[in-house]
Amino acid sequence: MKDEIIDLLRLEDKEKVSFLFDKALKTKLDNIGNKVYLRGLIEYSNICQKKCFYCGLRAENKINRYALTNEEVVNAAIFAHKNNFASIVIQAGEVKSHSYTKKITRLLDEINENTNGELGITLSLGEQTKDTLKEWKDTGKAIRYLLRIETSNQELFNKIHPNDTFHSFDKRLATLDMLKDLGYQVGTGIMIGLPFQTEENLASDLVFFMEKDIDMVGMGPYIEHKDTPLYRKYKKILLPLQKRLELTLKMIAILRTIMPTINIAATTALQTIDNKGREMAIQAGANIVMPNISPVKHRKDYLLYENKVCLQDEADKCMSCIFNRIHSSGAEIGWGEQGNSLHFLHSNIL
Repeated sequence: MKDEIIDLLRLEDKEKVSFLFDKALKTKLDNIGNKVYLRGLIEYSNICQKKCFYCGLRAENKINRYALTNEEVVNAAIFAHKNNFASIVIQAGEVKSHSYTKKITRLLDEINENTNGELGITLSLGEQTKDTLKEWKDTGKAIRYLLRIETSNQELFNKIHPNDTFHSFDKRLATLDMLKDLGYQVGTGIMIGLPFQTEENLASDLVFFMEKDIDMVGMGPYIEHKDTPLYRKYKKILLPLQKRLELTLKMIAILRTIMPTINIAATTALQTIDNKGREMAIQAGANIVMPNISPVKHRKDYLLYENKVCLQDEADKCMSCIFNRIHSSGAEIGWGEQGNSLHFLHSNIL
C-alpha cells in the first residue's frame, strides 16, 4: 500500500489528479454522506511551555501572551450552541500543571452548565498525564482530543523539535495510546511540506493513521513563521506554497479512500495559501470545518504561522463566510449534529 500511496502523491497529470479527487469525494458520499460538520474554534491561550522549531507560539518567542477568561470561553460556547453548531474545539499552547488541570476542569463544567451539556467538546491541549486526561473525559466533559504529531517519522520529528525529554517522540505516541485507552475519539495530524520531508514520509504518515486506528485527522500545509528557527535555517529549501497545497489535497483524498469513515478537517491553513483552499479540501474528501469563534481582540496573538486568515472577522461574520464556502463546495451543513466519527462509533459497537 505504501508504494501505491507514493505513486499517487507524485501524480502530476491533471486528469489523474482530478480522478483521485473524484474517487475520494465518491468514497465520502458513499460512506458518511454529504454533510460537513462545524466545530466552533476557541483559541483559549497562546501560553506554551514548548519550544518547537516551527511554531510562532514557542516559549522563546517574544509575543503578547494571553489566556481567555472563563467568561469569554463560555460566551463563545453559548454562541456556538445558540447557532446550532453542536460542537466546539478548545485549543491552546501546551501547559502542564495541577492548577492548569483544575482550571480546565472548571471551565468544562461551566460550558456544560451553560449549554445543557449539549455541545460536543474537543480538546487540543497537548500532552498531559493520564490522570489529567481522565479527569477531563469523566462525566462527559470532553469527548474528543486532538494531539497532532506533525510527522510519524522520528528522525524528522527530531529535526523540528529540540532534542530533549520535553519534546519526546515516544511520549507523543504514548499519549495517543492513552487517549485511545480512555475512550476519547482520538485525532491527530501532520504538517505537509516540511523541510526534508519526502513522499515516503507522507505515505508512512497515512499508514500510521491506519495502524493507530485514528478517528479524526487534521492535515495542513506547513506555513512558515518568520520568527522560528526552522524558517531561519531552512527557508531556502522550502517547497513553493502551491506545491504544499497540492500535496495536502492529495493526502486528504488518499486518506479518505483508505479510511472512509473517519473525520477529516478542511484546515484554515489551506485558505491561507488559496482563498478556495477549504472548499477544495471538502471536494477532496474533508467533512469538518472549524469557524473561529474566539474573541477578535486576541486572534492576532495566536499566530502559529504567517498570514493567517480571518483575524479581524467577528464570530458571526466568520460563520457566514464558512457557510457560504461549504455550500459553494456542494456540501450540506450538519446543523445541530455533533458529527462524531463514524469510524469511532463503528469500532466501539464492534
